[in-house]
Amino acid sequence: METKKNASKEHDLDAYVRMLSLADLLREPVILSAIRMLKLPSGSRGLDVGCRAGHHTLRLAKAVAPAGHVSGLDLSPELLVHARELANKSRFSEHVSFQDWDMNKLPFDDNSFDWVWSADTIWIGPKGCSAGASLPLIKELTRVVKPGGCVAILFWSSQKLLPGFPLLEARLNTTSPAIAPFTRGMKPNFHFLCTRGWLRDAYLENLVGHTFVTDFQAPLSDDIRSALTALFQSFWGNAQSEVTPEDWAEFERICQPESPDFILNRLDYSAFLTYSLFHGKVVKEKND
Repeated sequence: METKKNASKEHDLDAYVRMLSLADLLREPVILSAIRMLKLPSGSRGLDVGCRAGHHTLRLAKAVAPAGHVSGLDLSPELLVHARELANKSRFSEHVSFQDWDMNKLPFDDNSFDWVWSADTIWIGPKGCSAGASLPLIKELTRVVKPGGCVAILFWSSQKLLPGFPLLEARLNTTSPAIAPFTRGMKPNFHFLCTRGWLRDAYLENLVGHTFVTDFQAPLSDDIRSALTALFQSFWGNAQSEVTPEDWAEFERICQPESPDFILNRLDYSAFLTYSLFHGKVVKEKND
């Protein structure tokens, strides 16, 4: 029985890593744009919090090459196995390192890094708690950054994926899976687009917010088709109980690859997604 459980766990992890890799195909252009905007100094030392399988860590290492270094931190040692494998296949393996640790209490001294980056992580908080935990997390990130350094927070912020079906997509986007981890009843200032307020409350200065967009046009490559198909399920695959039977039937009709009306088969398919970057500078003399 234990062997079966371990095999199931490994299968689930492999599936999650596959999902991360597919998502990375979709968001690569916006991630690269966000990194370029930060103008990370060559040779600088940075921290990637919530690095998962290491895709961002390697891009950050490339940005600070040839003498820089990026430490990737994640709570999952299993994911970091994949991150190290990915790094070993790249030319930046000597410029990255990985460590499993809780981001709520970073295993680094004050002023250890020139900058910190965190994507799709801080707003979730410890063990999936409400985004209200984000302020102490940002303060913890600030602690390990040198005065004058940068704290950068990045989030997936919007998408338009069902051209021709705006009402259906709007209704799907009101369901719990689509707005997670924000939940009904949560205070407005806990929404991730209020991140500039969190950075301000953590005493950062020179606050900047910017949104990047990437789009997809037919004909789509096989990899992009697979990634978008997985994205449909990630956003809305568990929303059946929160929409009408008619809406759910319509969703399955246009979002299932086996359907003759699968939306990605349309010759005029066009869609986009956005990522929002918020960053600020650590003040020269940090506040308590």
